[in-house]
Amino acid sequence: MIKVRFHLAVCALVAFTAVPLLAQQGGTIIGNVKLTAAAPRNPRIPMGADPTCLTINAGKPVEQQTVVRAADGGLANVFANVKGTFPQTAVGAPATIDQRACTYHPRVQGARVGQTLQIKNSDATLHNIHSMSTKGNTFNAGQPVAGMIFKYQLKSEEVMLHVKCDVHPWMTGYLGIVNHPYYAVSDATGTFKIANVPAGKQTLQIWHERYGLMTQVVDVKAGATTNVAFAYTGTEKKPVIAELALPEGAMAVELIPATEGR
Repeated sequence: MIKVRFHLAVCALVAFTAVPLLAQQGGTIIGNVKLTAAAPRNPRIPMGADPTCLTINAGKPVEQQTVVRAADGGLANVFANVKGTFPQTAVGAPATIDQRACTYHPRVQGARVGQTLQIKNSDATLHNIHSMSTKGNTFNAGQPVAGMIFKYQLKSEEVMLHVKCDVHPWMTGYLGIVNHPYYAVSDATGTFKIANVPAGKQTLQIWHERYGLMTQVVDVKAGATTNVAFAYTGTEKKPVIAELALPEGAMAVELIPATEGR
């Protein structure tokens, strides 16, 4: 009898402590973003404006990755983040933009306020990365030699921070800067995953450089996965991004639409 009572007491204690622990857990959001219309043709980049860029790309045609749509409509390069104020956590390793083959890799990514952004030049040509910030994340760094790395600590939230190269005007990228770790970027299938999101009703926002913002309220369950779907129709208005005029002496080039049969 004593052993049975002891066993029951232990089970009751475990059950009692498991409930508050579960309540403290976050949940996972798995999202999918689709473009229901056919994708517009992405402009072809005139790499011949810089012979080094042309050589790096071995003369092959390169297109802007503005709209990257899978066969089933999945839309890549969509920044997703949970809106709100959350307890602070460590920011982690630096976020990296690699200037490689005269384009930015990745084109779209997320980062934290206070996190270090490192910008690497992997090309044997001059790049000058210039932030179009309206929130104080201001930098303008020339990197004339391959292997150079510029570091900048992100100052404030900004969705989205547009960066560009003053030497190669086709080079463009976007950085979603938030105060918490609950963000992601959709992959080639249009899917993204945000883990450990605090339980409860949360507002999930997505952003695409051509189709703009969408939001949904998501009911996040502790220890569970919540699936959410977004769909752009292709008729959405392109978001306005702050721009600066090209500096004197910079190359101004025209982006040429890709021809049929590409």
